[in-house]
Amino acid sequence: MMKRLITVAAAVFALGLLASIGAQEGHPLKGSWLGEWSGNTVHGDNILLILDWDGKAITGMINPGTDNMPLKSASLDPNGWVVKIQADGKDKDGSTVSYVIEGKIENLELPNRSINGTWSSNKGRGAFTASRQ
Repeated sequence: MMKRLITVAAAVFALGLLASIGAQEGHPLKGSWLGEWSGNTVHGDNILLILDWDGKAITGMINPGTDNMPLKSASLDPNGWVVKIQADGKDKDGSTVSYVIEGKIENLELPNRSINGTWSSNKGRGAFTASRQ
């Protein structure tokens, strides 16, 4: 009887462990992302992305605070986990700077996943990397 009880308890524990490993934690882009877009002379090298998923669309903000840039559009292609983000910012003289960030999600299965790729605008281009916090 005791052997059977231990076997059942071990099976329940194993199933619980498997369920927690395979559990979804929500949309892969949702959350705060901290990184850098190398060589960005307009908005500096550091970047903060706040991304959300409302069940239909990816929304959010780039560099909330002094350089607020609401996302114009954002997409995630699950074939290869390719991310594309577009936003408009302002240069110091007030002119519009249109940004396009393209990258791939790395380490998708981990909570601290990252996006690696490139950014481009009418003012320059460079490498882009950000990790979810």
